[in-house]
Amino acid sequence: MARPLLFTLLVLLSVSSLAQEARLIHLSQFQEDIKSEKGKIQVINFWATWCAPCLKELPLFEKLQSDRPDIHIRLVSMDMDLDPNPDKVRRFVARKKLTSEVIILDERNPNKWIDQVEKKWSGALPATLIINNQNGKRVFVERELHAGELEKLISEVSQ
Repeated sequence: MARPLLFTLLVLLSVSSLAQEARLIHLSQFQEDIKSEKGKIQVINFWATWCAPCLKELPLFEKLQSDRPDIHIRLVSMDMDLDPNPDKVRRFVARKKLTSEVIILDERNPNKWIDQVEKKWSGALPATLIINNQNGKRVFVERELHAGELEKLISEVSQ
């Protein structure tokens, strides 16, 4: 009886280890992380577990994560303003087996800080920011992205 239990436990541990552990950080640390990334183009998606269009586009970012190791994907959860429970996001990440970097932005009032991320941002979700720190180019999109659009936006900041 012990062997099947041990096998099951090992399988569960190996599957859960594929998902990222979501980090809880403040805006200042997030901004520092963005500035310090010099070698790769960054694709930063702002999403929430309660946002249906956000969840619909998550597979695009996960596919990009697996297809393009030259791109740094950050999925930034905006859940803390409505539901300050980071474990809920962590359970979601584990259940969906997300492999992209997941950040839980530990800020309660988006109206006080969204313009520090992007001046054009109304605060609506989903929103995606693509940054190339090497040439200073950035693109911001405040809507759900569809297949093919992400690569076009990346090419805009690559040139």
